[in-house]
Amino acid sequence: MRRYLATIFLLLALALVAGFFGWALHTAELMGAGWESLAGIWLYVLGGLLAVGALTGGLMWLAFYSSRHGYDEPFDVNKPNGGRGDDRR
Repeated sequence: MRRYLATIFLLLALALVAGFFGWALHTAELMGAGWESLAGIWLYVLGGLLAVGALTGGLMWLAFYSSRHGYDEPFDVNKPNGGRGDDRR
């Protein structure tokens, strides 16, 4: 079920991006410029997509890093060292 939801979400995201480009082209044609007027927007859209992708990848990496290195373990104030690992200092 989760795989289907991820696929549906991806297709919806691609449809939204395609819809945005279609709207931008239509608006540019109404203004009389066509594809040439979209040259300034491509850089920002691609930059935004890359920035969001990098941020998503970085946050996912941090989540897995903290999980694998024990930072997500619960802290117990009643145990020495918070209940993490051995009690030696």
